[in-house]
Amino acid sequence: MKRSCSYILILVMALFSLTIREATAQVKTGIEILRERDFDLLKGKRVGLVTNPTGVDRQLRSTIDILHEHVQLTALFGKDRKPDREALEQVDVIVYDIQDIGVRSYTYISTMGLVMEAAADLEKEVVILDRPNPLGGLRVEGPLVKDGFHSFVSQYSIPYIYGLTCGELALFLNGEGMLDEGRRCKLQVVPMEGWSRAMTFDGTGLQWVPTSPHIPDYKTAFYYPATGIIGELDPNMIGIGYTLPFQTLVTEHIDAGRLADSMNALGLEGVIFRPIHLKPYYMAKKGQALQGVQIHLTDPGNAVLTEIQFCFLQEARKIDPAFDVFAGREDRDYIMRKTLTFLLNQEEDE
Repeated sequence: MKRSCSYILILVMALFSLTIREATAQVKTGIEILRERDFDLLKGKRVGLVTNPTGVDRQLRSTIDILHEHVQLTALFGKDRKPDREALEQVDVIVYDIQDIGVRSYTYISTMGLVMEAAADLEKEVVILDRPNPLGGLRVEGPLVKDGFHSFVSQYSIPYIYGLTCGELALFLNGEGMLDEGRRCKLQVVPMEGWSRAMTFDGTGLQWVPTSPHIPDYKTAFYYPATGIIGELDPNMIGIGYTLPFQTLVTEHIDAGRLADSMNALGLEGVIFRPIHLKPYYMAKKGQALQGVQIHLTDPGNAVLTEIQFCFLQEARKIDPAFDVFAGREDRDYIMRKTLTFLLNQEEDE
């Protein structure tokens, strides 16, 4: 009997261990795969590199250091959005290795596209070292960019949450002729190993390196599309300048309790709203008393992230008809009004 119980205990422990390993995979990023391939795509070539602090391997060793030891690294790009002709003439191939967050307005993908365009002009090769989309590869939300509204924060006509890795997006932009004037570059992508479309960043087994000061952890990447569009009008409203970037919707006058009750009454899936009072530490409303709601994503996988900010505008206006997020922002008023009206009309059509 004791032997049977011991066997069952060992079996349970083994199954538990297997479950843990499956829940947290060991994803290999493009730089690690390139290293395993002995840098085959870069042999004998002058290499330029586009990267930032997020370009690291599993041991958090930078792509700069890795390539410097193994290939002829002749140029680092980063000061300018688009490499100039003089810089590109020093290289045969440009390597791109930056962690993105899977949202159109996050400008790393715009930089990637501009690099591809510059490379196409001079017939230089581009190698994208792929990395996970922290939101996974199944979520697609939001309308395409309307003609006349393209900019560095909306460079391409793709959904706001586009559901691709940076390598997949590069192949899509290149293959569909979506770069400026239909340019196409000589493109190769070094894919990951161990990543699947249903996997969000917490399942990769990788360490998160902040992609920018206001995306300090992978969880914040889920909040960014929930508030980032209207946050362009007032960063303090969405928690920039406080300790909860992209996680709040606050104003000077609308009662926090009423707003929380109104937002929760909508029954939005996967999200709860909590009343919050705060004073930003920096930016335009530093030290001002603000109140509203903190967003709590209870089930990020099923929450429709992009609709949260528009529901806030709707409910805030019901509570206070004088509430006008555009007031005092006439320099951005026309573009943002047209953009938000377009987005809201798209949602109504759906």
